[in-house]
Amino acid sequence: MKKLISIFGGSQCGPDDVEYRDALALGRLLAARGFTVVCGGYSGVMEAVSRGAREAGGEVIGITLAFRQKPGNPFLSRAEPAANLFDRLRGLIEQSSGYVALRGGMGTVVEVTLVWNHFLLKLLPPRPLVLLGDCWPPVVESWKQHLVVEERELRWVRFAPTPEDAVAHIQSAA
Repeated sequence: MKKLISIFGGSQCGPDDVEYRDALALGRLLAARGFTVVCGGYSGVMEAVSRGAREAGGEVIGITLAFRQKPGNPFLSRAEPAANLFDRLRGLIEQSSGYVALRGGMGTVVEVTLVWNHFLLKLLPPRPLVLLGDCWPPVVESWKQHLVVEERELRWVRFAPTPEDAVAHIQSAA
């Protein structure tokens, strides 16, 4: 059975954006190492990671919303429509053995913090949670300064400046 890695990131980026290019490389690297990519199934980072994985011969599962328009992501191996947002989040989180988040919006923040909170509450055994890109360190630092985030709670989070670093973190825990 292949290990599933969920990818989180924004839907508003295109091929000229760094997070799209990083997601494309990430998908290729994960597929080349035998991982199945799981994503939200739509555009932007989700399309890029799907494209990269499929171009490398990998599988991609898109957890989509049943009530929303068709994904429009031609690189999915299969789409699994979820009845609502909570079921979609459950599909992205519970079945995966690791997570990589790229730059995105509030939906991406929800996904990252939900995974992180599952670890804190011991609802999931710890798995790699990798934050890819230079946007993440200042975000997490801001959370530490303005919210109640203790240093010990950061033990589940890994920062990765490149897709290669992200995959190395995933592989080290596999």
